[in-house]
Amino acid sequence: MHDLILLKLGEIVLKGLNRKAFEQKLMGNIRRRLLGLGKFKVSCMQSTIYVEPESGDADLDAAFEALQDVFGIVKISRAAACEKDSDAIAKLAIRYLADDMRRAKSFKVESKRSDKSFPMTSIELSQYVGGELQEAYPNCTVDVHEPELVVHIEIRDLAAYVHAQPVNGAGGMPVGSNGTAVTLLSGGIDSPVSSYMIAKRGVRLIPVHFFSFPYTSQQAKDKVVELARILTRYCGKMTIEVVPFTHIQEEIRDKCPEEYFTLIMRRFMMRIAERIANEWNAKAIVTGENLGQVASQTMEAMASTQAVIDLPVLQPLIGMDKEEIVQLSRKIGTFDTSILPYEDCCTVFTPRHPRTRPKVNEVAAAESVLDVEALVEEAFRGIERITVEHE
Repeated sequence: MHDLILLKLGEIVLKGLNRKAFEQKLMGNIRRRLLGLGKFKVSCMQSTIYVEPESGDADLDAAFEALQDVFGIVKISRAAACEKDSDAIAKLAIRYLADDMRRAKSFKVESKRSDKSFPMTSIELSQYVGGELQEAYPNCTVDVHEPELVVHIEIRDLAAYVHAQPVNGAGGMPVGSNGTAVTLLSGGIDSPVSSYMIAKRGVRLIPVHFFSFPYTSQQAKDKVVELARILTRYCGKMTIEVVPFTHIQEEIRDKCPEEYFTLIMRRFMMRIAERIANEWNAKAIVTGENLGQVASQTMEAMASTQAVIDLPVLQPLIGMDKEEIVQLSRKIGTFDTSILPYEDCCTVFTPRHPRTRPKVNEVAAAESVLDVEALVEEAFRGIERITVEHE
């Protein structure tokens, strides 16, 4: 008997001729996530990835926990393998699931045969192993309708595998399989959640943060770095582009009509984000905008801010309500950091009466007094890069 982890693929199984590329990307992400946990063999067969320890220091418990946050996996099982023989399988189930069987009051056995040459049908194997388990653990009764414990048996090409109920994986697609995007990362609740949701679709992220010192504090910047570090649990290693934004905001304050402050500020953010995207060969910009949540997130306002760029803007939160976003931020672990009382640049020079239904040409006219290209170039030259990775 040897212990291992079985990972069931999600949407990747729907792919056609390019499926191999997605599997290779996922296995690469898995290997990187296992670094520091010992030596493991990672292989893929029949829509399942096998993670097997190859050294005495391989921490299978830590690996099992870590792999639950890797996008591209829908189910994770801690399993044991043996030869494809009904007696060997029954003995393995009796030994390997001893603690589970003693805790449960009822159980059933479910069998699947990928190897159709196995001499017993799935039902016959389930009945045989179920009988052996019932005899070994008489206090745990068979219940095929609502059992406390489901014993899973899989007959595959190389071996038979026994495991209890799998746990849910992170789902989605492997990070990096669907290209790269720039994500605008503030210190609020929304932008880390939107970043998580796009990463779940297989996108590698380049976080961009706009920093307005001294109007925003060093603690505000540290807060964003911590949010990005939390996200690396799901997204992998990232480099944050910290953009100096003070001069741009002061120019807007001094020269532009107050009602357009926020709109013009966001147009600058979009321009700079697109410039950064081009440097990284990124194909989209991700924002945490949510329709109608604030004055700058009306359809007219978003049209005016997106009019200055050519790249598509991805808005995964656009139709969610705030409670849904908060729940997801709690789930992924960013909420407690997001609510720390250190405000970002979006709160600097906030207009008393912002324009909520602007026309694009009106906003363009309001910012025409600024040397847009020079300000963008100045901010771009001052970018600070901070690399963060999962501990």
